[in-house]
Amino acid sequence: MMQSDLDARSRKEALIRKAKEFGFAQVGVSQAGFLEGEASRLEEWLKRGYAGEMGYLERNVDMRLDPRKLVPEAKTVVSLLFNYHTEKGPTDAESPRIATYAYGKDYHHVLKWKLKELMKWAQSEWGEIAGRVFVDSAPVHERAWAAKSGLGWVGKNSLLLNQKMGSFFFIAEMILDIELEPDGPTSDHCGSCTRCIDACPTGAIIQPEVVDGSKCISYFTIELRGAIPEPVHRHLAPWVFGCDICQDVCPWNRHAQQHEEAEWNPHEKLLSMNRKDWEEMTEETFNEVFRGTAVKRAGYEGIMRNVQSAFK
Repeated sequence: MMQSDLDARSRKEALIRKAKEFGFAQVGVSQAGFLEGEASRLEEWLKRGYAGEMGYLERNVDMRLDPRKLVPEAKTVVSLLFNYHTEKGPTDAESPRIATYAYGKDYHHVLKWKLKELMKWAQSEWGEIAGRVFVDSAPVHERAWAAKSGLGWVGKNSLLLNQKMGSFFFIAEMILDIELEPDGPTSDHCGSCTRCIDACPTGAIIQPEVVDGSKCISYFTIELRGAIPEPVHRHLAPWVFGCDICQDVCPWNRHAQQHEEAEWNPHEKLLSMNRKDWEEMTEETFNEVFRGTAVKRAGYEGIMRNVQSAFK
């Protein structure tokens, strides 16, 4: 083995050790380049209108498919998984629910800080390397890169599935102009299971690995501006921000473990709120309970629209 290969391996091993100190559960590495296999799939998905009003998905497609457009001279894409799974939930089974990922502090901010610190460490260790870090905040095809690096496979619900963690995790990336030893992809372990497809109330999973984003409950409760179409109302409850159904029914999530990140713990009032609390929630209470969380993205009026639509 050449010295350069040994250096690439030792750098990767050191980066993985440091990433785990910051709480990242798993790390995978890919060689930066054009995502040939994803280009036609993404083009077809957009052409069919599956992005709905999410116009940002139609912009910068070239960057989404090639990280070298984001980081000139990029050689490596590092994918990192961070667990957010919890067994906690509303004490009242009939109360409105939000997606688990939004329980605590907004993951964009929490993980971005960790990644920036990890980048500082890498630069202190390896010299003047260039790179950028991303947490669902730029046109990076995170799921494709994570799958390419062996961190999981794309399930029939289009989410990345991992044998040890299920799917309740965030995916983050570092794009670097330095070489690290790449990993290889893993195989698909969904088999003949169709639980996610069968459970989706709105039929958003058109076929294995293809989700019509404009039919997803997460889309209606987060992305859609304006009124939620009347025929959709009967499918929403109990979800008022996001949806975990296709994850809740996935057999691989039986392996998911309780997260250990204090920032993901919900406000003390959230899980005790019942349906009446939600329906009569004031803007002041909304700001108190959801300060610093991803739910703020929908805004008070958006959340109340969702509650009224789901619980008429």
